[in-house]
Amino acid sequence: MDPQPASDGAPLSDVRELTLCDREPIHLSGAVQPHGAMLVADSRTLRVVAGAGPLEELLAPDWLGRDLSDLLRQDVGVLADAAPVGPGGTVLASPVFGHDVALHRSGPWLIAELEPSGDDDRSVPATLGWLDAITVGFERAGTLKTLCDRAVSAFRALTGFDRVMIYRFLDDEAGCVVAEDRDPSLASFLHHHFPASDIPRQARALYVRNRTRVIPDVEYVPAPLRPAGFDGTDLSDVAIRSVSPIHIEYLRNMGVRASASISIVKDGVLWGLVACHNMTPRLMPRNIRAAAAAMASALARQIVAKEEADAYRHRLALRSEEDALRPLLSQEGDPAKVLADRRDELRKMLDADGFALVRDQTVTAIGVTPSDDDVRALARFLRLREDGPLFATRELSLDWPDAVSFGATTGVLAARIDDRLTLMWLRVEQIEEIEWAGNPHKAVPHDPSGSLHPRASFESWSETVRGRARRWTLEQLEGVQRLRRLLREARASDQLRRLNKELERAGAEKDALLAQKDLLMREVDHRVQNSLQLVSSFLAIQARDAGPGAVADQLREARSRLSAVALVHRRLYREDQIETIDLSRYLGELLDDMKTSLGEDWARQMTLDVAPVLIPTDRAVNVGLIAAELVINASKYAYPGQNGGPLEVTLEQFRNRLRLIVADNGVGKGNKSDGFGSRMMKAVVQRIDGHMEYLNNEPGLRAVLTAPIEAD
Repeated sequence: MDPQPASDGAPLSDVRELTLCDREPIHLSGAVQPHGAMLVADSRTLRVVAGAGPLEELLAPDWLGRDLSDLLRQDVGVLADAAPVGPGGTVLASPVFGHDVALHRSGPWLIAELEPSGDDDRSVPATLGWLDAITVGFERAGTLKTLCDRAVSAFRALTGFDRVMIYRFLDDEAGCVVAEDRDPSLASFLHHHFPASDIPRQARALYVRNRTRVIPDVEYVPAPLRPAGFDGTDLSDVAIRSVSPIHIEYLRNMGVRASASISIVKDGVLWGLVACHNMTPRLMPRNIRAAAAAMASALARQIVAKEEADAYRHRLALRSEEDALRPLLSQEGDPAKVLADRRDELRKMLDADGFALVRDQTVTAIGVTPSDDDVRALARFLRLREDGPLFATRELSLDWPDAVSFGATTGVLAARIDDRLTLMWLRVEQIEEIEWAGNPHKAVPHDPSGSLHPRASFESWSETVRGRARRWTLEQLEGVQRLRRLLREARASDQLRRLNKELERAGAEKDALLAQKDLLMREVDHRVQNSLQLVSSFLAIQARDAGPGAVADQLREARSRLSAVALVHRRLYREDQIETIDLSRYLGELLDDMKTSLGEDWARQMTLDVAPVLIPTDRAVNVGLIAAELVINASKYAYPGQNGGPLEVTLEQFRNRLRLIVADNGVGKGNKSDGFGSRMMKAVVQRIDGHMEYLNNEPGLRAVLTAPIEAD
């Protein structure tokens, strides 16, 4: 295979060597393959500071220190500014001595790669037309297998290599050849598996970054960077970068003379490789690599489309059973009973060999299942796990040591609905015959010198694997998650229905009690209102009988204060809502009453600008008392010797606070004694956590009350 091999054919046989191979700095090889050449220039001055390959024969004997544009015989200044960081680079329009030239950046350096142009005589339109026809063939492939079979034939026709394979990475990072087109004289690797250790981690990362790699001849002698000191230059994106000597040995062990790899990247993840082998040296020019990369991108898009179509069909089949369960769960009060009645449908839903439902200590099962005691034991084990309500495995013994009693049943997909109910889908083992390209469990002999070596044998080696069931698919896991949510919603709906019935019963009882309480409250408010009205009438009579003077004034003030309280009770008697009251309507009626008691001269000049404010009833009484007291004070002190004057009452709301303003155009604030009214107003303001300010109204006085609408 073309991928970089690890030092060990066995995934776990020698952790030390595997770690060293994973850490090998393959991007810092410090050399190139001699079929091409490379120049390293300062990206600001374009002065060449290093190079590799046959530069003296190809360009000039004195290439070091020269201007890059002079050496390449064209102005690369503008292209240098646009040269990207990454593979591919910017290809110069004019070849140099039969070599294609590409520019790209690597840190502070501008790297120019020179590769033989090749002898391919196909024009660009012809190549594009051929690629378009191949892409149409990819689109028409009905299955993923057909798609891969067509792809290997197309890649072999494009590259001319003796063997072309589609190598797919598996879940455990091992790989498998899923399609192959080869010279009939060569041995086949079709369906052969390769261990994950054959491809180190840093090599996989480079496959995503640099998607085409070619070794025209494994017997090449690396051409080092000159002068010394540049071997630390990052060559990740250099197409002619010299590869690891371990990789060269790996290819020689396979009997391969030339190789090429084209990455198949799906959604940014390495899905697989197009691996090309040739038994004799073979060059793959840049234009062929570009066509191969374009074809690999088209292949990746079709792989995504095929896999998404398969996943959609799978999800659709799963949802059909969910749709059948939904109405049954909404009608039946007990979701567990619905599941027990449809246990065979649930088993078939996930293509399981058995299904078990565990409710408390009761087991309901169908198909191939262990004993009830074993199922209950597994349910207890699952309840103790802390890694979520879903559990899926194809090899139960790896997660649960007591699985030996389950016999051949080794695949489990379980969902805990709650502490009482658990669902289990069960699968028996599926004996697998895996054909490896060489024995993956045979360790490479340890080299005392510390050198790393790849495995030497790629002969077909078969392995029988037992104790593992078929894999649970992502769509099946998603389906069980949806089913779990559906069951929890059904259980919650059932509990909600029961609670609603209890609440309706309790609500009816509460409504009856509230109606009775409301009736009593209205009766009490009505009686209090009548009593307050009677007292108000007595005060009015006494004020009239007292004649002009201080006593009559005090009686009238007391009557105004009493009216503020009585008005609330009168309004409560009329309204359905007794907890809150509209303060604007309440103040309006209160001031109308006060206009009557103060006289017509005051009534004509008193204006009201109030915004609707819903306020608790008890706080409304307090605000009314303050408003009445402020109006009384204005009538007594603002306009001495006059029968009235302008008086404005304003009510505003800002967020959760109210502001009551009583303003006049009179003489302003004077020295008043701290009488009963003032002491009462201070106490009321304090009771509602308010704040009172007296400001200059220019002319007159502006009294401002600020208080929260609701009590803290």
